Amino acid sequence: MKHYDAIVIGAGQAGTPLCRKLAESGLKTALIEKRWVGGTCVNDGCSPTKAMVASAKAAWSARHNETLGVSVGSITIDFDEVLERKNSIVHRMRGNSEKRILDTAGLDLIYGTARFSGRKEITVSLKEGGTETITSDKFFINTGLQPEIPEIEGLSAIPYLTSTTIMELSEVPEHLLILGSGYIALEFGQMFARFGSKVTLIEPSERLLKREDKDIAEAIVKILALENIEILTNTRATRFSQNGHIIAATLESGDIKSHRSCTHVLVAAGREPQLGEFGLEVAGIDVDERGRIKVNSQLETSAEGIYALGDIKGGPAFTHVSYDDYRLIIQHVVEKKQISIADRLIPYCMFIDPQLGRVGITEQEAREKGMDIKVAVLQNDSVARSIETGDVRGMMKAVVDAKTGKILGAAVLAEQGGEIVTILQMAMMGGVTYQQILNGVFAHPTYAESLNNLFMTLES
Repeated sequence: MKHYDAIVIGAGQAGTPLCRKLAESGLKTALIEKRWVGGTCVNDGCSPTKAMVASAKAAWSARHNETLGVSVGSITIDFDEVLERKNSIVHRMRGNSEKRILDTAGLDLIYGTARFSGRKEITVSLKEGGTETITSDKFFINTGLQPEIPEIEGLSAIPYLTSTTIMELSEVPEHLLILGSGYIALEFGQMFARFGSKVTLIEPSERLLKREDKDIAEAIVKILALENIEILTNTRATRFSQNGHIIAATLESGDIKSHRSCTHVLVAAGREPQLGEFGLEVAGIDVDERGRIKVNSQLETSAEGIYALGDIKGGPAFTHVSYDDYRLIIQHVVEKKQISIADRLIPYCMFIDPQLGRVGITEQEAREKGMDIKVAVLQNDSVARSIETGDVRGMMKAVVDAKTGKILGAAVLAEQGGEIVTILQMAMMGGVTYQQILNGVFAHPTYAESLNNLFMTLES
């Protein structure tokens, strides 16, 4: 039985750099990966979807350039070319990551599915056949999440799509019906609408994006409505059936029952742990009520010497969180420093167009907590840069402490919203007040300069 100093399970955005750093520090390390190096982000998440979003944005821009005095006539979508570009990006990123792993001394890459067969022992069902049992002093689990499939009558009998399988489509859907209205649903919905699909979003709640402020969510709905995306809130899909290439969906909204016909169904109703028959109980690893692995502030599970990183441990499911988990683990395990994941300031960006960049607390969260706040709001039709570029969709918003003037949170729904909100994040990191930004000198005319005007609304 082979023994390693460290075993990393899952080659996601934490596992891939972690295994190399552990090996470079002198620890004999194994990386177990059941599919492809790079995890969801590289293979069917961030990188490929954002590549396709860029193609969809180009199509939208071409159709809307007449307002800028530029006419390009009719446009066509070469979906094969879109997919070829997307696939080339994925293969390049995956190949580069795999090569770096294979070139790292003291690191073994093992393709297969792992399960705990002892407290500090795993058995790997090898991709090439057979099994191998290996032991280690330390384990690092980075297996991520997978699409959650709701129990709906007839759903399993139709060829429904997930965020993974929709990336394998070879044609643009005629009518795409999407279950859910989160990040995955909205990004794919807008993308395929721009490629030419009719899109219908089904959301059981009373509104989209309940974790965002109502005015931000309403602004997003208006933007999607401009692209003829149908949004049905307070609605559930209760049954599916198929006749030829047409899929029939039965929908219920309260006591009202209706029907929709479509050609494709995307299930984007949440994600669940990717653990399968992982044998957590054998290793003494506890999970929460949602099946996520419980960790302490040092990312260690209930089993000493076994750590969980990224989405599998719960909390915000973002690539940058997973990567930060890796950085902290290296400080803790290799550099022997004290670490904590408590109170991390975690930004995020939804890559609809325009982007929604977010950081910190929302207004609704602050109000619920009874905090003494001021709220700055600026519509993009008052932003010089937005007017000049011909895209005034969206808005900017910031929540500040009424006494100290420090920024507590922000939402920027705008072109390059993710970049603009990063400025406010850095202000939060440095304790910069809104008054300092209000009186700051920024290059004209930039989106960043609009932060002057955003905070000017608090002085009027």
